[in-house]
Amino acid sequence: MAGATGAALAVTGATSDVTGETAVAAATPAATLAADPVVDPGRKRAHRRREFRGMWVATVANRDWPSRSGLTAAEQRAELLAHLDTAVERRLNTVVLQVRPTADALWPSPYEPWAQYLTGVQGRDPGWDPLGTAVEEAHARGLELHAWFNPYRVANHTDPARLVADHPARIHPEWVLPYGGKLYYDPGLPEVRCFVQDAMLDALRRYDIDAVHWDDYFYPYPVAGQAFADDETYARYGGDFPDKASWRRNNTDLLVSEMSARIKETKKHVPFGISPFGVWRNIATDPEGSDTRAGVQTYDDLYADTRKWIREGWIDHVVPQLYWNIGLPAADYAKLLPWWDAVVRGTGVGLYVGEALYKAGDPAQPAAWQDPKELSRHLELAARHPSVGGHCFFAAKEVAADRIGAMATVVADHYPTRVRPPKRWS
Repeated sequence: MAGATGAALAVTGATSDVTGETAVAAATPAATLAADPVVDPGRKRAHRRREFRGMWVATVANRDWPSRSGLTAAEQRAELLAHLDTAVERRLNTVVLQVRPTADALWPSPYEPWAQYLTGVQGRDPGWDPLGTAVEEAHARGLELHAWFNPYRVANHTDPARLVADHPARIHPEWVLPYGGKLYYDPGLPEVRCFVQDAMLDALRRYDIDAVHWDDYFYPYPVAGQAFADDETYARYGGDFPDKASWRRNNTDLLVSEMSARIKETKKHVPFGISPFGVWRNIATDPEGSDTRAGVQTYDDLYADTRKWIREGWIDHVVPQLYWNIGLPAADYAKLLPWWDAVVRGTGVGLYVGEALYKAGDPAQPAAWQDPKELSRHLELAARHPSVGGHCFFAAKEVAADRIGAMATVVADHYPTRVRPPKRWS
């Protein structure tokens, strides 16, 4: 996801924004998906009848798709279908497509402009409906299509004049704050929370999407030496809170809880999932936190109390970005996994683990990531934790390219056949 590289680097306090199987000739419709035979429950969980096997498709900055802006409609569509076909080939069952990367849209939205990542010009009609096509074509292949939205990011620059003239951020400049080289909507404004929910719910009403998905951007990742300039908003709305941090966390709680209720009012069977940065709090900060020494903690730095959302039942599943290798001292995958397993246990909230496929074979990463078996070991470890219902891989470009065969190893070791995703809520 757009925040994935931020999540990866945040273990040290630094953040950054975007940041071999034989192909099958024909798509596999949902009706023909195989159900694995019942096996000894002690065996690998790859033999479950249902589990989440997903991949993210990031559109921000043309990270995964489209490969560049300005492609023709036919070229964009062909690339999208190729990603869906790759998901089938890798025996995945869910595609998480970023459809609102920067306060814009990959569908004809009455609220926000067409995303510039399609045509190269914000607001320009690409001549087709990417989200509508993605839903239809994913379902034809037996895939779920989860629509991924970024709530507050407006632009990857700080100049409102570069936005299309009728952009809501230009019509309401009081909604927008610059920070860290980007523009954000102010999460403390009730009208902002209402608007971004309205914009996202438009896609839910129009399309048969299988889930609403958010990534890890709420309040922005901290940037050294810079302050998020919401003092005026805090003075107006924060009087009932002991400090700004508590007020900010409440603002994020309101966004999540309100959106949860509105999704259920709109289409009660559609689940709501969030993919947070993988560390809620370090144990040195809170005895109930994970045994980690991460440079970012969602509770303290992003004002996102991810554990509370699970306990309150505001989300249906959580996809923590556990983007670190087994044994990493500051954030050990093998220590974070049981922490999340314990958090969701007994809550009814699904747990699907976000996996850093993009690190596999990257020479800038630690030695563990040069081993094609590292990710497969993650799945083997997760199989010992009963609350883990599957995995999601970042991201589509790497699922296809598979630099050192890490994805192929996962498939060979854990995905012997295609299976259905977990049952949807009703």
